[in-house]
Amino acid sequence: MTTAPSAPSAPFSSPAASSARPSASASAAVSSGARTLAGPDTPFAVVDVHRVRRNVARLRARADRLGVVLRPHVKTAKSLDAAALLHDGSPGPVTVSTLAEAEAFAAAGYRDLTYAVGIEPHKLPRVIALVRRGVTLRVLLDSTEQATFVAAAAREARVALPAQIEIDCDGHRGGLRPDAPGLPGIGRILHDAGCLDGVLTHAGESYHCHTAEEQRAAARSEREAAVAAAERLRAAGLPVPTVSVGSTPTAHAADDLTGVTELRAGNYVFFDLVMAGLGVCELDDLALSVVVTVIGHRPEYGWIVTDGGWMAMSRDRGTSAQPQDQGYGLVTDLNGTLIPDVVMTAASQEHGTLTTRNGAVLPELPIGTRLRVLPNHACATAAQHQGYHVVDGAHGPAASAPMITAYWPRVTGW
Repeated sequence: MTTAPSAPSAPFSSPAASSARPSASASAAVSSGARTLAGPDTPFAVVDVHRVRRNVARLRARADRLGVVLRPHVKTAKSLDAAALLHDGSPGPVTVSTLAEAEAFAAAGYRDLTYAVGIEPHKLPRVIALVRRGVTLRVLLDSTEQATFVAAAAREARVALPAQIEIDCDGHRGGLRPDAPGLPGIGRILHDAGCLDGVLTHAGESYHCHTAEEQRAAARSEREAAVAAAERLRAAGLPVPTVSVGSTPTAHAADDLTGVTELRAGNYVFFDLVMAGLGVCELDDLALSVVVTVIGHRPEYGWIVTDGGWMAMSRDRGTSAQPQDQGYGLVTDLNGTLIPDVVMTAASQEHGTLTTRNGAVLPELPIGTRLRVLPNHACATAAQHQGYHVVDGAHGPAASAPMITAYWPRVTGW
């Protein structure tokens, strides 16, 4: 989707107020009778704000213990309302994955942003426009070519364009190895233009670390790579104010961040089945689900058919490489209680197929039954929806269907 970003009218009210305040979309839903999860047409995304608060508090406390700034990545929720819970309702430091996010968050009062995707020339005018509005927007790069055009653009625009050099700590994606010969030269190009802000790394391979010790080792490797790169730049006489590390698994596994200034993570706000499969969280921590409705039965195949396919869940099959494959998602009742052995094992565009495993008997789920599906990858599933219907699991199971307390729109586009 490429609809314009939609923001709530008062994104920086307290988290409690934010979660209780319906937007215009929510008000319309409530006025049409959609006061509970039994109301809106399915499929739709649901967020349990109680679990979000709990997940946020857990990592914030860890960052405090480790003595680093927490710079949450907003790419998972892409929601101003969700972000208001990250820093007690204030617009604190965040990481973004698109310039659309940067623009939406800047418009809402955020002034300390890191755009953690490699920069290219065509996007620099939007970056410069935000910097001229008083926003600190760091860009990311890993080549002499990028450093050269960022430095040239900064001089031409007569603004500082803070840039971080991406460091490769595990061969997952982009970046320079800490011992790369060209690292000091890139740093010098940026410094001479007043643009060198520091180094950044992301242990993406931690998503394949299946034990706590493997995750701790990934966190150590991540820290060591970033700190080694920073020390090389400093040895060349270059200032390195920021040493940034982070992924959801390593953020929860790190036990020593000496030399690091900030910690980044994003998925932890919602968590998902991949993170649960790695042991980073429990199923009870998963804050995002998708409500679907039973629309048919194929008893000869052992199928229950729902109206939520991959357009609602995404095609992400991240648990397929884990010891326990969770298909397209685990299934709960409308209150969020897991239905044992029921899995969405197949999906077409608008149909989801539920089956049982381990020879379990298919449960009795009549047509019209509403269910919730827990996703493999929260970022990918959230991206299929324009916003979230919010419930508060702190109140425990509802007598009927859980109450909708708010609607959180998402930022979309790039």
